Amino acid sequence: MNDITPDRTGPRVAVLGIGTMGAGMARSLLRTGLPVDVWNRTPEPAAALAAEGAVAHELPSDAVAHADVVITMLPHAESVKSVAFGQGMLAAMRSGAVWAQMGTVGVAATSELVARVAEERADIRFVDAPVSGTRGPAEAGQLLILASGPEAAKPVLEPVFGAIGRATKWLGDAGAGTRLKLVMNSWLVFLAEGTAEILALVDSLGVDHQEVLEFLGAGNLASPWAHAKFRKMDAGDDSPDFSLQWALKDIRLALGAADVSLPVLDAIGQRWDSLVDEGIGGLDVSAARHGLDKAAAGR
Repeated sequence: MNDITPDRTGPRVAVLGIGTMGAGMARSLLRTGLPVDVWNRTPEPAAALAAEGAVAHELPSDAVAHADVVITMLPHAESVKSVAFGQGMLAAMRSGAVWAQMGTVGVAATSELVARVAEERADIRFVDAPVSGTRGPAEAGQLLILASGPEAAKPVLEPVFGAIGRATKWLGDAGAGTRLKLVMNSWLVFLAEGTAEILALVDSLGVDHQEVLEFLGAGNLASPWAHAKFRKMDAGDDSPDFSLQWALKDIRLALGAADVSLPVLDAIGQRWDSLVDEGIGGLDVSAARHGLDKAAAGR
């Protein structure tokens, strides 16, 4: 296995998947002066980053050819496998490079990726590193990174993770990061649905919204995240920070990986399924407020 020898500007980073999160991460890397290659299935987001200093590529294999670190920030396991194996990303990576898989694809898919890298490219260091955070933290370089993988990858990833995150937790063998991420996102799902239903109850009972915001903002019931979502729901602001459809994906991944009964999480998943079917999956999880009025309850 060849060691990575970063140039004097730091490791060269390829970011594949320039959505809300990937774009923010790429910009954070560019701000710190790291050389960045980008690829996206639709070219416009990559072209926008090229105007800011990145090098845009038409093919994922070209984007990773000279990279010391490859970040995949793609929406689901199928897209990761398509890019990595079907479109030649893994085969094109430099010997000794690090693949940081940072999207949330689930426990089973992560295990499959670990096995395939070991079988097909044992000279590549695979790191499972999903992130906790939404659009704002991604743009500000303030994500929490839940990393798991080989110790040898840590020094190469340090400047990369330092650019995109406020902290990195190293959790052991690859796969541990994904397991913790599913736990964390399931907790956020409970908070989002709980906040939505509390707001519906508040309106039904005629309770003053400011009184509720006060107990969400201070005291034993304080929850800054729920406080922010309450405000977002109250304002009718469903602009996406963390979209409903991707939260629903994580519900399904958690339910699929668990060997225990999770009836409330399952029920939330079924309700959110109906919201996505209504065409609002691209909105923020604050859209969980929809479908809780009296007319919906009576259907």
